[in-house]
Amino acid sequence: SRSSYLKVAFMDDVTLGGRSPTVVNDVKAIIARGTDFGLSLNIGKCEVICKTGRVIDAELASFLQLTPDTATLLGAPLCAGAAMDACLGTRCDDLARAVGRLKDVAAHDALMLLTNCLSAPKLLHTLRSAHCEGHRLLQRFDDLQRSALCQISNVSLTDEQWLQASLPVRNGGLGIRRVQSLAPSAFLASAAGTRLLQDHVLGQAGIFNDDDYSTSLQSRPYPIPEKAAVTSQRAWDKPVVEAEFSHLLGCYNEPQHRARLLAAAAPHSGDWLHALPIAACGLLLDNEAVRVAVGLRLGSAICETHSCSCGAKVDQQLGLHAFSCKRSTGRIQRHNHINDLICRAITRAGIPATKEPQGLSRDDGKRPDGLTLLPWHSGRCATWDATVVDTLGSAYLQRNAVQAASAAETAAARKETKYSALTQTHLFYPVAFETIGPICSSGLEFLREIGRRLTLATSDPRETTFLIQRLSMVIQRFNAVCLADTFRSTS
Repeated sequence: SRSSYLKVAFMDDVTLGGRSPTVVNDVKAIIARGTDFGLSLNIGKCEVICKTGRVIDAELASFLQLTPDTATLLGAPLCAGAAMDACLGTRCDDLARAVGRLKDVAAHDALMLLTNCLSAPKLLHTLRSAHCEGHRLLQRFDDLQRSALCQISNVSLTDEQWLQASLPVRNGGLGIRRVQSLAPSAFLASAAGTRLLQDHVLGQAGIFNDDDYSTSLQSRPYPIPEKAAVTSQRAWDKPVVEAEFSHLLGCYNEPQHRARLLAAAAPHSGDWLHALPIAACGLLLDNEAVRVAVGLRLGSAICETHSCSCGAKVDQQLGLHAFSCKRSTGRIQRHNHINDLICRAITRAGIPATKEPQGLSRDDGKRPDGLTLLPWHSGRCATWDATVVDTLGSAYLQRNAVQAASAAETAAARKETKYSALTQTHLFYPVAFETIGPICSSGLEFLREIGRRLTLATSDPRETTFLIQRLSMVIQRFNAVCLADTFRSTS
């Protein structure tokens, strides 16, 4: 091409832009010169895009004739119109078809597929390439996502619960992003990242303003990210997510829901959502465990009001009492499983360890959960004691409604007091979890050190992540077991 102001080519794909006579001359030149290299145009794939939708020149008459609102480039519509409607409509139809088939897949697998493959990631290329903000089909896509989540997890969601589910996992959600909320951030990040290239290409044609970018920017009520982060979609999306989280927090006056929301947004609370559902590794939750885990995280009803086998009342909304019942066999099993995971991890790291060691009893005869048989640090062996406390238990509720992980920190401090005599001869690490997921700071430090030593032994830098994910899965799995225990007859 010799004179078109827009000249973009890669291998055998060429895009030209300019006035009609100029483009026609360049196409003729390509046809003439192409024969010297044994190349010819595939007319069936050639397109002409102009405002009228029809080019009179005979050289281009056999090309597919399009208008800007009916044209696409690399699968993305150029502007609002028929092409955008068709593109978004196709994505909605694909999701609707997938939702109908997800019922044949295990709930954990289906949730992973929906979150990472079938929801917003499927539409992200279009959101970043075209100004889709406010399009009516984005609402339809979000409605399909909501329907899919309800079907997979077997829970009913209010508008507030769906809003929470659509937040990133680190902000207390399930990571199933609402595309209506995500669209402006995705487009602005992409447009900002290609701004210099756009100005260079379009400036040759005397076009210096990106109307879609300006419109989206003016309608945004949040500040523009700093220059170093202006190309990051997360930086554009962060204030939007924070505003939605603050809105949710303001909607709840009850301490139960405030504590639940803060706990869901605590670090490592949602690690089970990042774990690959591999049954052989103990990382697959059954359908009931997924239902209880999602229901607890979002605050939806997980059971009808009923009497526990111990005689206490189990709350309908969040199944309260089920996770703190002293007669629950699930709590004992959960404690043993957590202790086994920690002990095996330490042993894999090359340090022999034993559970419930002899000779380290307190005055009341109780022993810590485990002991390393070789020095852990500074010539002293390490002992640990694990516990799981109910995030929404009455003893912790008021503090958890103000500060996330308060229950775990309180339980850890109580463990340190109980085993204070051990600290004179051993290193003691309390490992306290909450039912919704937070971990106490001292326990998290201990787990990270185990992970670091595992990495030295295996050369896999993901060991810490895998260890914490396995423990997170245990918490969620046995939450369902504890709830099931309340239905068992004492006879």
